[in-house]
Amino acid sequence: MSETHKPRHSADVAGNANRGALSDTGAAQEEHVAEPMKPAKDPAAVSLGRKGGVARAATMTPERRAEIARKAAAKRWGK
Repeated sequence: MSETHKPRHSADVAGNANRGALSDTGAAQEEHVAEPMKPAKDPAAVSLGRKGGVARAATMTPERRAEIARKAAAKRWGK
């Protein structure tokens, strides 16, 4: 390796220490196989959520929107 290129190291300090200790002691090491990641959100729920704000705004009166904005500003600025 060249001096300008540094090897990449994992940020998992505890895992690296554990692997090092296991290899140093000669203990049997089992490989952990992670399960495939599941999608974080249900696509049907996401599509309904996108419609929710538009539908809410369509039914809300200007007075109600102003009330919500005043309440949010008071919380934001600590009034």
